Amino acid sequence: PGAISSLQRQLEVQESQLRRIKSEKEMLQKQLREQENQLQAMATKICSLRDERKHDKMMMATEEENCRLQQVVTEQESKLAEQNQLLSELQETISQLRAEALSSRRRIREQQQAQEEIQSQAQTLQHRELQARVALECITSRFERYRSKIIQATFSVAGSKPPQAEVSDEEVLEAMQKIINERTEFHQMLKEKGVK
Repeated sequence: PGAISSLQRQLEVQESQLRRIKSEKEMLQKQLREQENQLQAMATKICSLRDERKHDKMMMATEEENCRLQQVVTEQESKLAEQNQLLSELQETISQLRAEALSSRRRIREQQQAQEEIQSQAQTLQHRELQARVALECITSRFERYRSKIIQATFSVAGSKPPQAEVSDEEVLEAMQKIINERTEFHQMLKEKGVK
């Protein structure tokens, strides 16, 4: 938004300068027409004075004035050409500023769309994270119940001492392995005695 405001201010300044230069151009064109009218009047006057020899001195003054007016017209035409060049440059600058403003608006819209998309993705991830936490809690609860049953079954075997404190996974495995070994040895002994 700040970049667009800056571009709009530059655009307003350039357009104001363009209006001023156009006004100066119109004024110069008006002065040029007036100078041309004066030249035409002087030319008519010179033609009239040539027929009268007694006005030789006045003709010289008129010709000098004519030369001066020609020089003024040339200067005015040169200045008018410079104003036209400046007008062209200003119009080009204004076009560039408008294009930059349009590009800035487009970039801002794209950034807003990207931000909205990121927010949507973040909400989706938060929802998935919540689902994963619920699933994890469910699995953890089921695992704890299963572990509790294993501990209960393991230490409820005859000859086993019930645990007095929290039992680690290693202790449960050792107790189970001991039961398995004892039963294997018992079956082996029965087999050796011929008992099925």
